[in-house]
Amino acid sequence: MAKASYIEEGRLRHLLKVAAITGESPVRNLALLTTVYGTGMMLTEIARLPVRAYLNGDGSIRVKSCVDARIAYNRKERPVCWSNAKVTNAIDAYLAYRAARREGTTPMATAYRGLDPDSPLVLTGDGAPYKLIERRTDRGTPSYSCDSLSQHFRKLHLQAGIEGASAMSGRRTFAVRLANNGYDLRHINELLGHETLLATKRLIDANPVSLGAIVAKVI
Repeated sequence: MAKASYIEEGRLRHLLKVAAITGESPVRNLALLTTVYGTGMMLTEIARLPVRAYLNGDGSIRVKSCVDARIAYNRKERPVCWSNAKVTNAIDAYLAYRAARREGTTPMATAYRGLDPDSPLVLTGDGAPYKLIERRTDRGTPSYSCDSLSQHFRKLHLQAGIEGASAMSGRRTFAVRLANNGYDLRHINELLGHETLLATKRLIDANPVSLGAIVAKVI
């Protein structure tokens, strides 16, 4: 099976710049993209991740949180760290936008920045939760897809001139960039939630680093 495309740093910066000024709800689109590329989460996980997984009750950010087993793609809890400023700045701007539009808010305005802690962190452009489609594997275990969010993700890339990107592009780019920065395979594996180190290694292997980029930093 072919690996998902890897988005090089320059193209990723361009993608985020275009998303921030183009289309409907650019503040939401930027939050979505930075979350995908900054955490390695799957779209189905992001579609169901609740506000309480990002915020504490007093409105502060939960630097150390988790993808709950109930929404994880493999039904196993794993950590998610909200420690990247680009990610949290984008999400914070989007949550302020949500609160102003009263999307997923609660009467308890003093808690969770006025948002319903059980509402999804990212909503549709209409302020509604994304709908997931449940399927059953050959073993009878449920799997989920979110076609509308997948299509939206591809649209965001196409408007930046990036073809063939999928949600797995964000996941693979996250893994490859961590590996390029010298982080241990076990830590990358823990953040991705893979069953084995081999699965993480396969995702990272064939890293498309250009020879020019290597030589450029030799001295």
